Amino acid sequence: MSNPSQIDQIATRVERLLVRYEELQRTNAALSTQVETITQERDSLKLRLGAARARVDALLARLPDAAPASTSQSPP
Repeated sequence: MSNPSQIDQIATRVERLLVRYEELQRTNAALSTQVETITQERDSLKLRLGAARARVDALLARLPDAAPASTSQSPP
């Protein structure tokens, strides 16, 4: 009996599938953790951007109104 029986072949394939399933579960867990970390970083950056934008807006509001510069006139 040199050829494995059909049951043995199926058992081998099922074992390989289980190993692959466990690998995919570990990969999925790692990717989920990475997504959570990146999401938190994105949210933090969005908050910092909003704060920086507010500071820039406040600085712009403090600037005096500038007279329109005339670029079409040449000096005498």
